[in-house]
Amino acid sequence: TIMGKLKAHELRTKSKDELMKQLEELKTELSQLRVHKVTGGTASKLSKIKVVRKSIARVLTVINHNQRDNLRKLYRKKQFKPLDLRPKKTRAMRRALTKHERSRKTLRQQKRDRHNPQR
Repeated sequence: TIMGKLKAHELRTKSKDELMKQLEELKTELSQLRVHKVTGGTASKLSKIKVVRKSIARVLTVINHNQRDNLRKLYRKKQFKPLDLRPKKTRAMRRALTKHERSRKTLRQQKRDRHNPQR
């Protein structure tokens, strides 16, 4: 029922409701194709199963991508972000001191620097 392969860049322009509608259509089409497979459908119908499955994956990917983008916008100015929105980097890099923490000095060190400046 649905035309050939879906393109991700075309899906990105659609709204969430349109994407959900598209997803439902693809899922019903897939179930119909599976019925044809059992009842001995034509080769063209059987080869279409793969295309429809990949299209469903594309739609879901775009939906998830949009959801993450919206969450990123929501948490942009917040102090803490959910773990999956933080940069991954490496464990050591995540635990390293920040620039601010590195530059801080104890009161004692400040006094020593003040009273014994570099010659």
